[in-house]
Amino acid sequence: MTSNKKNKIGEYVKFFRDTSPYINNHRGKTFLLAFSGEAMSHENFNNIILDITLLQSMGIKLVLVHGIDYEKNERLKKLKDDQNQDISNVIIDHSSMSLIKDLVGSTKISIEAMLSSGAASSVMCRKKMKVVSGNFITAKPAGIKGGIDLQYTGEIRRIDSSSILKQLENDAIVLLSPIGYSPSGEVFNLNYIDLAVKSAIGLDVDKLIIFDKNEGLRGLDGKLLKTLSINEAQEYLNDPQIDHNQKQALKACSEACKKNVRRSHIVSYISNGALLEELFTRDGNGTLVLKNSVGLVRQATIDDIGGLLKLIEPQEKNGALVKRSRELLELEITRFTVLEHTEGPIISCCALYPHDGSQSAEIACIVTHPEFIDQGHARQLLEVIEKKAYAMKINRLFALTIKASHWFIENGFVQSSIDDLPIERQSLYNFQRNSKVFCKRL
Repeated sequence: MTSNKKNKIGEYVKFFRDTSPYINNHRGKTFLLAFSGEAMSHENFNNIILDITLLQSMGIKLVLVHGIDYEKNERLKKLKDDQNQDISNVIIDHSSMSLIKDLVGSTKISIEAMLSSGAASSVMCRKKMKVVSGNFITAKPAGIKGGIDLQYTGEIRRIDSSSILKQLENDAIVLLSPIGYSPSGEVFNLNYIDLAVKSAIGLDVDKLIIFDKNEGLRGLDGKLLKTLSINEAQEYLNDPQIDHNQKQALKACSEACKKNVRRSHIVSYISNGALLEELFTRDGNGTLVLKNSVGLVRQATIDDIGGLLKLIEPQEKNGALVKRSRELLELEITRFTVLEHTEGPIISCCALYPHDGSQSAEIACIVTHPEFIDQGHARQLLEVIEKKAYAMKINRLFALTIKASHWFIENGFVQSSIDDLPIERQSLYNFQRNSKVFCKRL
């Protein structure tokens, strides 16, 4: 075997190992994917279909919401252009609605055909893929706005969530079209983004994913904004430099997160593999909108042993930390607090060891993954640990380090001496390591 081939195999093995936590984390979850008519007209949409079939093969439950390409009909294109691209405020008369129904029907059939074809040429080739659509959406007329009757422009009145969830449990992909039905038998045109948001909320999905032409949002420095909180998203919504489609996607993600959708993503429909990269890599390839911060701070559990060992091992090898065996880590797991990344892996940790018979404790094993250094995660964990210690009536925190002296000083610690440690801890001091002692009063 040539060295080049060995390197390729090594890269593949590493990639597979790196993605396995995401695969396990996503299995059984429900994702809603929303794409415009323009996205379906792009040459990369065939690859997106293949990626969708791959997601279902991993046990992910999928709801697809599609728009329609108004550019395909001159009359509909003019209607949209006249209203500055906001189809929610367009006057849809009877003849226009007939054109929309034809366009929705042909679009739905095309997606179903592509999913069938995609399954035949993918990992799902031996399994029949079920795609289900129907009258899941009850709509009402948008009514009169500004003195103008919008006629067949509609608003969502109700989503038949129980029927959709039943189809998902039966291993079907649910396809929702941007039209709704009234109890009187009328059909109304809907904004597909609005449909996606309300469906995501009603179905309590784990992820809302909106496809846009761009990778995601970019900051003033031109760099991709990989993660935004709701508050940060609002700041960008007020930015006049963001184009209409991006603003519409960001607003949808923000609204969904406000109503407890766990995570919302903006992903490019132009970039091949962007969806998989966003879902199965640490860095992603889009913009993720979260209700809260970058991750979840929580108490470590026995299931975190593998992730903790992987996180702290490099620091043990370079001598910054004393080596901990798996057995010792299992015994001390309740001492650890971890910061879990939005997609599952642990990216930072810290341990608290109370001293018996003393109102003091030692913090130890403060580690952050190299890709997330200098982003405030260690400080975030320290604040949590300090609150925890204070609640335990602890009034002094000690820390021993050979490399992070400046970090502790920056976070309110002062250099101390071995003599200041409790007697029991003094007896365990390793003079060969010659660690500096720091103390912070709470």
